[in-house]
Order: sequence, then structure tokens, then C-alpha cells
Amino acid sequence: MPKKLPVASGEETVKALVRLGFAVRFGKGDHVVLQKGQVVFSVPLHKTVKKGTLRKIIRQAEISVEEFNEAL
Repeated sequence: MPKKLPVASGEETVKALVRLGFAVRFGKGDHVVLQKGQVVFSVPLHKTVKKGTLRKIIRQAEISVEEFNEAL
């Protein structure tokens, strides 16, 4: 059974990904671009990141939901 996605803000999401080794490349408006090796993607700095958006970010980061939850 897949682990449940948490409810997280954009800022919490960025902090968790930084803990997992991602680096903030730059911020533009209400988005932040993160990078780790060749993996680059943006995270919206919303009060609550939508479930589908969060799932896509986790998939792009090539991490599991469990890893993300532990880093939060």
C-alpha cells in the first residue's frame, strides 16, 4: 500500500528536499528551482501544494513518498 502524501506548504517542501540533498538554484516569483545532479524541477511556494503537484515533484525528484515524509 502506498504511503499517504502529507499536506505541505511550498516552503516545507523545499526544506525537505534540501535535507535530501537538493540545492536551491534560484527563485523566480512564487516558484523555486531545485537541482541535484541532472535532476532539475521547480516547486511552487503556495500555502498548500496540491496533492497531484506534490506527487509530481516527488516523482521528478526520484525519491519515494516515505523518503519525503521522513525529511519533512
